[in-house]
Amino acid sequence: MKRILTAVLCLAILLSLAVPAFAAGDPNIDTGGGGLGNGSEGNIWYGDSGVRVTIVDAESRSLVSSSVDLIKPPEYVLAWNKKNIYHFGKVCKLEYNAGASLSPIRGNYDYIVPSQTLPKIIATNSGTGSITAIKSYFCDEQVLRGICGYVGFDYDELISGDYKLIIEPLAAFLYSGAPLVMTAAEAALYDQQVNGGLNARMGKLTHKNLPLALFLETSDLGYPAWSGSTSQKASNADILSSLGIGIVRFTDEIDPYVPSEFDYEYRVDTDVITSVDVGGGQSDPDNPVSVQFTIEGTTYTVSEVYYPEGDSQLAWVKWHTPDEPCVITIGIRTIGGGWAQSSVVCNIIDLDGNDPPNPIATDRNDTYTASPVPRNAEVTSASWGIWSPRWHEFWEWVPDWEQCWHSSWVDTSYTDADGNEVSDGYWDDWFHWVDNGWWEDHGWWEFDYNSYSANLTATMDIVPDDKAPTATGSTTKSGYGIQQSVTARVRTDQAAATTAAQNAVTYFPEFGYATYWRLLDRTITGRSSEFEFKENRYSTYNRRTHFTPIWFPDGAYTPYTWLLDCWTPAGMLSINLTDSVTIRGNLWEEWHIAPANP
Repeated sequence: MKRILTAVLCLAILLSLAVPAFAAGDPNIDTGGGGLGNGSEGNIWYGDSGVRVTIVDAESRSLVSSSVDLIKPPEYVLAWNKKNIYHFGKVCKLEYNAGASLSPIRGNYDYIVPSQTLPKIIATNSGTGSITAIKSYFCDEQVLRGICGYVGFDYDELISGDYKLIIEPLAAFLYSGAPLVMTAAEAALYDQQVNGGLNARMGKLTHKNLPLALFLETSDLGYPAWSGSTSQKASNADILSSLGIGIVRFTDEIDPYVPSEFDYEYRVDTDVITSVDVGGGQSDPDNPVSVQFTIEGTTYTVSEVYYPEGDSQLAWVKWHTPDEPCVITIGIRTIGGGWAQSSVVCNIIDLDGNDPPNPIATDRNDTYTASPVPRNAEVTSASWGIWSPRWHEFWEWVPDWEQCWHSSWVDTSYTDADGNEVSDGYWDDWFHWVDNGWWEDHGWWEFDYNSYSANLTATMDIVPDDKAPTATGSTTKSGYGIQQSVTARVRTDQAAATTAAQNAVTYFPEFGYATYWRLLDRTITGRSSEFEFKENRYSTYNRRTHFTPIWFPDGAYTPYTWLLDCWTPAGMLSINLTDSVTIRGNLWEEWHIAPANP
């Protein structure tokens, strides 16, 4: 019966993604791209396509299977394998975004030709792949069973709702005469290594049709829904952050994602970074592009925004949000030959003011059931880069030929018949050509890509309040308070382009991790930050404490904290944290009634 429901519901998903999604899969996939034109000698894509598939844990986002490449190769790909095709192993996009580097391998490229032929994945001159066919293929039970067999994973586990399937488009091609096979993420990283050479020669494939073959319709696994162009080349930054990925989910719940009308959501009184992607033409010191951000009447100018032809560059501004919630529209203007979006809409919200009510000793909650600990968006590392132009000298001789004239007297004196000397002669004018040219530098701008990154780490520690008289270690009675400390550290190689982690908000199990929360105080500011509870107005001693409810059952008491607002040019870093104390008994056990002494 379950398999029958699977087939019916998967068909319903393909017709409308708004329905609840059951196995065999809810495809979060869309596609784009366009005509490729012709290649050049040594730089050719013949139109084969494939995918790299990986199974990941839906909650932790960790890989639970190896990655395998599924392709439908013509004969020449098989020939390339024998001739030692270059590849980078089987590395998932999530691993690259977590900091994995390219490791080139020559030969021994393993792939699988599935029994059910792959649909068209990458767009060609004859059109794009059918998104309906792609979704249908990766929702098919037999296809999913086949993938599970390839990677050694149980099919029933896959469709349980605890896992997701990542799909990355894959292309094999000739670049500078060398055979290569790579995903979109690998193409972007490789292009950075060769200073834009891959984009320059193969960009219509590697920076348009390959990354736009698959992208997300809704945000998932920390990757945003793609709202940019589906017909133009994408930058390396956009490819790494947003493109070349599809996700199949297995859940019986409607996707809670609701598209936001805002480009950014910030917190009040916070240092933030707003970025835009700048492209169009080439920006170099001879033809520079600048970007102006106008925020609340103040204009910030970012000069020397350089990038090569066909690529782009992030331009960003660091600013401080107002003290009150509001919506701010940032006006953006480019100066020079480049372009960027004309405005960015920012929603400024306040997380403060939802502190829990005062607990009292007679509180009861006889129907309490524990709620699962939530997980907000979590991105603990980010990378970005800056194009640096350098002049490539190419000296050429510019000829300037001129006639160089000479005159000489030709003496034709002679003796006449009478023996008299007759003086005679003439001037002989002649010339030769002289090159009075000069050397000119007919060089050009080349670009180096300088990569930067930031990494966020944090710890959370919950302990019983010092005023709890019978607390021992991490064990306390319900009704007493707990104290919390959060320590965060940001490591980066471009400090001017990052902020510290600036906000932390803690949610509590007695409220189902909703309704009420505490915005923590940042007690130490900087790359290493520390946070604690604010002073509790219900505490007799104004302690930095949170009181556990008297009715809370024995067992683990686990607050959850979302640490956020570490901003980089590539977006916000954030992290989910939990820690627990053990509840054993309640504070009423500390009380007893006895007669007064006479």
